[in-house]
Formats: sequence, structure tokens, C-alpha cells
Amino acid sequence: MQRLNQILRRIPVWAVYVAGLIPMPWLFYQGMTGGLGFEPIEALEHEYGELALKFLILGLAVSPLRKIIGLNLMKFRRAIGVLTVSYAGCHLLVWLALDVQVPSQIWADIIKRPYITVGIAAFVLMLPLAVTSNNASVRWLGAAWRRLHKLVYPAAVLAGLHYVLLTKGFQIEPLVYFLLIVGLLLLRLPFPSNMVGSRRADSA
Repeated sequence: MQRLNQILRRIPVWAVYVAGLIPMPWLFYQGMTGGLGFEPIEALEHEYGELALKFLILGLAVSPLRKIIGLNLMKFRRAIGVLTVSYAGCHLLVWLALDVQVPSQIWADIIKRPYITVGIAAFVLMLPLAVTSNNASVRWLGAAWRRLHKLVYPAAVLAGLHYVLLTKGFQIEPLVYFLLIVGLLLLRLPFPSNMVGSRRADSA
């Protein structure tokens, strides 16, 4: 793992941004030229949303990966977060501009459709994280910056729930994403010290 970490340290952060953004215009081109099937708008919306979830899960996995197996992706965590919000924004824009289009219908859908309500709530929680993902905000907010960025936890749960609710019938994939999010969040919970002590006493 040390060797892999040494390789990762040589990779510039801008390369992660470039590599992460490549699918964005490519998928749009595919959608506009018939490469995404008979329902290109729905497919494009889905692809952007799924990429946002994948980057979100990767961002949540950064700390557990470092603690459990020693893989250090910390220098890329900000880029992963920005990519998450970027694809979530594209997902939302496709729905707004290409799918629904009518402003009155947009508001009606947000109110009446639970999966849209939950998805919008997740995106709203992500916005301040994207705006403050810079060194100037870290210096200006100080300790409050860390508290603010804990909004990613409820945003992640809502994003996973959004995917589960929008699918028709029982599907494994949305549940896998949701369980991954929940599992990664549970790994962040502190292990009670009294439980550790009681286990040691029992083993003695």
C-alpha cells in the first residue's frame, strides 16, 4: 500500500478533475446523437445522476480507506466532492431543461413526487459544500468549515434514498448504492469506549 500511496502522491489534483469531467461532454454528445438509446433524455439524466452517486460514495470512502487499509486519497477528496456536485447539477439541469421544461410543472413535481423532493433536498445541502470547497473559505470559516461540511452526511443519505424511490419495482442496484452510503457513514461512528472495556473484561 505504501508503494501505491507514493504513486498517488505523484498524480496532480488537476488530473483528477480532467479525468472526472471527461464523461460529462461525452455523455451529452451520446445523448444528442442517439448513442443512449430510444429515450436519450431519460438515459442522460440517469447517467449523470449515477456518476454523481459514484463520486459521492468515493468521497465518503476516503477516510475509511485510509483508516482500514492505509490507502491515502485525502489530497483528492476536494476534487471528488466538486465532481459529485457537478454531476448532480448536470442531473438536475437535464431534468429541468430537457425533461420537464415547464416551470409550473417543475414546482408541482417537487411538491407531489417524493423522490424529486428528496433529490432536491440533497442537492440543496450539497450547494454550500461546493461553494466553500476552496482555501479561502477554509481560512474564513475556520472551525465552522468542518461543521458545515458535515452536511455531506444527510445529503448522501437523501441522494441514496432519491435513487431508491425513483426506481419502479424492486431493483438491486439502487439498494446497493444506498447500503454502501449507510455502511460508509456507520464506519464514521465512534466505537463506545465502555463497550471496548467490557469486551476486554469478558475476555479476561
